[in-house]
Amino acid sequence: MDEVAGLPRTDEVVVGSGLSMKADALTAARSALDSALASLDGAAPDLVCLFVAPQFEGEQRAILDLAVHRTGGATILGCSAGGVIGGAIEVEDSPAVSVWAATLPGASLRPFRLTFEREDDHAIIEGLEEMPPAGENPTLLLFADGYSFPADLLLDHLNEKARGIPVVGGMASGGLEAGRNSLFLDDAILHDGAIGAVVTGPIATRAFVSQGCRPIGRTYAVTRSEKNVIFELGGEPALRRVEELFAAATPRDQLLMRRGLHVGQAISELKPELLRGDFLIRNVVGIDQDSGAIAIADMVEVGQTVQFQVRDAESAREDLTVALERERASDDRPIAGVLLFSCNGRGQAMFGEPSHDIGAVKRAFGNVPVAGFFAAGEFGPVGNRNFLHGFTASMLVVRQAESR
Repeated sequence: MDEVAGLPRTDEVVVGSGLSMKADALTAARSALDSALASLDGAAPDLVCLFVAPQFEGEQRAILDLAVHRTGGATILGCSAGGVIGGAIEVEDSPAVSVWAATLPGASLRPFRLTFEREDDHAIIEGLEEMPPAGENPTLLLFADGYSFPADLLLDHLNEKARGIPVVGGMASGGLEAGRNSLFLDDAILHDGAIGAVVTGPIATRAFVSQGCRPIGRTYAVTRSEKNVIFELGGEPALRRVEELFAAATPRDQLLMRRGLHVGQAISELKPELLRGDFLIRNVVGIDQDSGAIAIADMVEVGQTVQFQVRDAESAREDLTVALERERASDDRPIAGVLLFSCNGRGQAMFGEPSHDIGAVKRAFGNVPVAGFFAAGEFGPVGNRNFLHGFTASMLVVRQAESR
C-alpha cells in the first residue's frame, strides 16, 4: 500500500472498512487497514475510526502508531472494545481489530478531548467549545470512558444548549476496572474522559437508534408524578394500569413483562400519531404496592404521554428491521458507509446467533462498508434530543451528497 503522503484527494464520499482476527496484533491491524484503505482507491482519508479488542491491550501503542503512519493527516478516533464489528461480522470475546476510513470532501472535522471533575458540588466538563450553528449541518461523534466521564450530563447540556445536533457513538468497553478502557485520539491513547469530533459541512449524514422494544397496550397521560416516580396514569394508579395490561396480555407478553417491563416516554406531544421511534425507552426500576406507584430510570413529567414496552430477541429484531427500512426509504442518495454501535448486551447473548446487527444492516442497505463495536452504552438521538441508551443499536449513516 502506498504511503499516505502525496495521496490524491477525491471529490466524493468514499468509505472503506476492514476487520482482522489475526492472532498477532500488528498483523491484524495491518490487514484491517489494508482492507479499509483499499476501498479508497489511493485517496487520502479524512476520518479513520479504530476499534481494538482487549486481547490486544498491550499492543495498542503499536497499532495506533501504524494507523497514524498509514493514514497521515487523517483524524483518528476510536477506543478499546469488548467486541468489534467490521466487514460482515461481529467478533465477541476474541482478538480483532476493526477500521473504518472515509473521505469527506468539503467537510470540516474538529477533534476534541473532554475531561470531568466535581468542584464544590458542581460538575465541570472541560474542553467543550461552542457548538456550530445548525446551518453547518453538524454531527458530533463521541466515545467516552464510563468510569471517569458522566456522558449523560454532557448530553443534557447539549440538549439544552445545542438542541438538534445529533450525537452518535458509544462508551468504550472491554476494561473491567477504572483506567483499563482506552480512547484513541489521533496519536494519543487516553484512559479517562471522552473524545470525539464535530463534523460539519456538505456531508449527508443521519444518526438514529433502534431501541429494541415493542409497545404493548395503549398510551396514557401521566397525571401525577414526582421526579422518576409515576403515581397516576390517566387518573388511575400506575400499578393498576400495569395490572390491567398484564390481565389483557398474551401469554408471551405476560412472560416478557415478568422478565422486565419498560416505559416509552413520548419525545414530542405534537405528533398526531405516535409510532416506534417516537418514544425514549427506560426501564421500570421499582414498584410500590402501597401507593400504586412505579419508578423508572429517568425523570418524568405530568402531562407526558407514555406507553409500556417489552423487549426480547424477536422484538429487538423487528425494531431494528423497521428502523433500517425507514432509513433506507427516507433518502434516495446512495449510502457510502455506516458506523454501528451495538450494546454489549446484544450480540449472541440476545439473538442466539452471530453477527445479527451487522447482518441486518447489510440486508437493508446492501454491501456497504460497516464498522463499529460493542459498547457499554450507546449515544443516539430520539426526536431532536440525544440520550445514553442500553440494549440498543445506534448508527451513523453517511450518504453521497448527490444522487449518481
